[in-house]
Amino acid sequence: MRLIDIPGQAAESILSIVGIRVGTEEPHYLATPLTDNVTIRRYGPRIAAETTVDADDERARNIGFRRLAGYIFGANHRDQTIAMTAPVSQETGDRIAMTAPVAQVRDGENTSVIRFFMPSKWTMETLPKPDDEHVELVEVPAETYAVLRFTGDRSPSAVTARTTELRKILGDNDVDAVGEPVAWFFDPPWTLPFRRRNEIAIPVAPPDLDSLTSTACADPS
Repeated sequence: MRLIDIPGQAAESILSIVGIRVGTEEPHYLATPLTDNVTIRRYGPRIAAETTVDADDERARNIGFRRLAGYIFGANHRDQTIAMTAPVSQETGDRIAMTAPVAQVRDGENTSVIRFFMPSKWTMETLPKPDDEHVELVEVPAETYAVLRFTGDRSPSAVTARTTELRKILGDNDVDAVGEPVAWFFDPPWTLPFRRRNEIAIPVAPPDLDSLTSTACADPS
């Protein structure tokens, strides 16, 4: 059967198993290589829907995802919805689409902040207000991150190991971390592990741009 003959949502679900994301927007950034497997990325201002969850990493991710998915599915003051498949169908009309990645950052010993970044077409004035008091819209300022990409296991122990690896690379290259690490997840749980795109990102001081070559990126998947 040709792929074109598969209904759109079914096709997206099938493709997501092997880590192919269809119609999912990513925040734009400028990328500069630091090492073979670490890049420096400069992001502009963004808007995110976020929620804070007091639970261990994986449970916090699941609870946070459900709260935020509820918002983009219509739990908002204008009842604007999106039919989410796997990963997320392309934005249509004035519906709210989820972008990639889903971000998770530790905000305390057992507290995580989970974020969905909003598509670039939306502003704080045009986005509907969440119905859930645990979900809020926030403006994320422009930031520079060192980013380590990996596949496979994304359990808390794997995230910790990759974070340690990235911190060592930054130290070896005299790059100063200026914030706490963030875990970014681009694929649903059913994606084949070796096809998953996961990233650890640590805020860093902006590099000397005159000495580096940057590439504009939107969706490098």
